[in-house]
Amino acid sequence: MTEAQEQSRVSAPQTSALERGRAYCAKHHPHLEKALSAQYDARVPGFSESLIEWAYGRHYSRSGLDARTRQLATLAALTALGGQTGPQLRINIEHSLAVGCSEEEIIEIIWQMAVYGGLPAAINGLNVALDVFSSAQRDGVAAAD
Repeated sequence: MTEAQEQSRVSAPQTSALERGRAYCAKHHPHLEKALSAQYDARVPGFSESLIEWAYGRHYSRSGLDARTRQLATLAALTALGGQTGPQLRINIEHSLAVGCSEEEIIEIIWQMAVYGGLPAAINGLNVALDVFSSAQRDGVAAAD
């Protein structure tokens, strides 16, 4: 099954956004909902389910863009927003690697944002990316390069 066919299957209109989000995450980020639940649900009941439904069920699972392109767009936006997005940028760099983006693509997307978000934002993004790559290498996780 091609990526586009998989996207269509995942975003089928007869399924709920929560089901589509869970299907997307099962394929690309299988531990995400459990991690979100452990971190937030005790203080913000339903947080993990809401995020999976909204972000992944209503946005990431849409047809029109493949997972790699959506992740690269996410990295660009988070980088341009600046240093306060470091934790989200870190997770989304990991997600970008998980859907097949290369380290080179990630670095280039972040560096491109120096034009739009400013050099400090790009430097902060590069530092996060380099740290993620080093951690992945230390942990024996292969990059897509």
